[in-house]
Amino acid sequence: MIDLGISKLALIGAVALVVIGPEKLPKLARTVGALLGKAQRYVADVKAEVNRSIELEELKKMRDTVKTAASDVESSIQSGAADFEKSWADATNEYSTSTHEALIDLGAPLVPEYKNPAKKWRVKQKAMPQWYKARSGVRTRVQSGAARVARFRPKPRSTLS
Repeated sequence: MIDLGISKLALIGAVALVVIGPEKLPKLARTVGALLGKAQRYVADVKAEVNRSIELEELKKMRDTVKTAASDVESSIQSGAADFEKSWADATNEYSTSTHEALIDLGAPLVPEYKNPAKKWRVKQKAMPQWYKARSGVRTRVQSGAARVARFRPKPRSTLS
């Protein structure tokens, strides 16, 4: 690279002052500065574009590795599912149709009848004793907000003089 020190810059400035003249030197300095700024912005844009393309290539490589890993996992899951299906079929074949028919003859259902667990919710709600509700503060009667405030408002003390 070109080694520009303060002494060399001063020499270039003095020669430019003599050659160009003091009237045109500020205008030339502004023009050179603007061109240098444009060149720096262009170089920065090119660097950014190169970095983006490199990152894009890295992301494509990463995407390909993830896709291959996902396909490997999918194939292993499918092979495991096939093994499970085979073992399930073997296990269910052991349950012979003769025992199945024997259970039907006995009248035993193969699948138990569904019973809704929430059928007796009223009975469960009433199973709580009233003394427990009163002690724990469960409201048994509906009151308006004003009635509740009046009920719990402290009573004024009467002063005897």
